Amino acid sequence: MCALPLSAVENLLRYTFADKHQLEEALRHSSFVNETPEPGLRDNERLEFLGDAVLNLSVGHILMERYGSLNEGDLSRMRSGLVNEQQLARLARSLELGRFIMLGKGEAQTGGHEKNSILAGALEALIAAVYMDGGFEAAFEIVQKLFQPLVSQLERSGDHIDFKSQLQELVQTGSGQMPDYTVVREEGPDHDKTFWVQLRVKEIETDGVGKSKKAAEQDAARKALARIKSH
Repeated sequence: MCALPLSAVENLLRYTFADKHQLEEALRHSSFVNETPEPGLRDNERLEFLGDAVLNLSVGHILMERYGSLNEGDLSRMRSGLVNEQQLARLARSLELGRFIMLGKGEAQTGGHEKNSILAGALEALIAAVYMDGGFEAAFEIVQKLFQPLVSQLERSGDHIDFKSQLQELVQTGSGQMPDYTVVREEGPDHDKTFWVQLRVKEIETDGVGKSKKAAEQDAARKALARIKSH
């Protein structure tokens, strides 16, 4: 089992499980179950499936309350920017969740505790475990604590605005030339890369930077729009 006390996970979440088996299952990776002869032991994939739904509903609710004037497309784009493997893995790292995930020996030896997919899956499973143990309100409270800072950051950065679509619509009504985005550089480990993108449209060239290719493209499009509107 996990070498660290599971009560430490409860402290991180600020939630105490009535059924500790839910918590244990949420932290049990399939590689651990495959290497453990104990009959009836379940991995966290079922909870991961449920946690994805709970997260999407909870974050969707947060966004609807905060951005009542935005349309469905904008809300969907914002939610996908918040509920994705890279973002969930980043949140899991902030909780140091990797220390508590039960892995098989092979997976542990190849750095499984730091893999985005495993970390994101464990966080989703944990959210589902809270939902199963204490209901939606308990799960929503944890999601709200985790994601409110990210929602505020999204608002400050303007990431909820689709600059790429705005730019495309603007240039199509003029010359009809489509913006061309090229990744010119990427740095950092797989779980925390930074991308640089160059945008060319008409006579304008801009550079964008972001933690994903899409974010870098949005940054470049934002700068191009500002240049076009200033002329």
